[in-house]
Amino acid sequence: MRLLFFILTIFALCGPAPLRAGEAPPLMLANVLRGDVVLADYLVSEKYDGVRGYWDGRQLLTRGGAVVHAPAWFTAGWPTQPLDGELWAGRGKFSQAVSTVHQQTPEDTAWRKMRFMVFDLPAHPGTFAERNAALTSVIAEINQPWVAAVEQFTVTDRTALQARLDKVIRAGGEGLMLHRTASIYRAERNDDLLKLKPYDDAEARVVDYLPGKGKFAGMLGALQVETPEGLRFNLGAGLSDAERRNPPAVGSWVTYRYNGVNARSGIPRFARFLRVREEMDR
Repeated sequence: MRLLFFILTIFALCGPAPLRAGEAPPLMLANVLRGDVVLADYLVSEKYDGVRGYWDGRQLLTRGGAVVHAPAWFTAGWPTQPLDGELWAGRGKFSQAVSTVHQQTPEDTAWRKMRFMVFDLPAHPGTFAERNAALTSVIAEINQPWVAAVEQFTVTDRTALQARLDKVIRAGGEGLMLHRTASIYRAERNDDLLKLKPYDDAEARVVDYLPGKGKFAGMLGALQVETPEGLRFNLGAGLSDAERRNPPAVGSWVTYRYNGVNARSGIPRFARFLRVREEMDR
């Protein structure tokens, strides 16, 4: 038993070997909160609207495996164990975060406005409650103002959860995350991690363009997009004139909002373009 504890401790401290170039990190992914769950089983936090960042013990990566060219000072002194978090520029500043993270030559001025909001320790063998407790010590050891542990809290019932969501939305936030306290870190999408927003959203890949008519003549009328499940539909609502003149590239991923799906076709209802999801393309 002591030997097993020793092995797990060493693994938690050292973590797995750094990833190969271009290799996507093994991330835990969230399902959408639907229906009732036992809220006492979860810790809740704000959902930060930035770019998913994974520190593999040597380099900072996007969720697609692209190397983030952050300034040397940004990651100086970070531990050899992996960190999972969000590269965040602040509420309502998603585009700024994406632009900064995708710089091939990092600009100090831009990176001084970024924070790494850490919410998990992927290599730690314990439950989320245990990982969250350990994370506090890891962040204190890093001791950098731009690296913070995401605050976790509890809620007693659905009314309290909705009140928290409303407060975050009023402040310009995106939503909430619920993390099952007893869960281990698994690189898959499951109900151990849930997201709650005031609307449904999803991603789809741009596969074609449809020309505009009437007031949109000479511009893009709609994007033809395809979901990861292979469902194709047209996405025209929500696009600005600037986006119609310079549309997202074919092959790029976009995020759209919608209100449920058509029962027969499965096509999202009232789908509206939200933004290009650039970090999925890298």
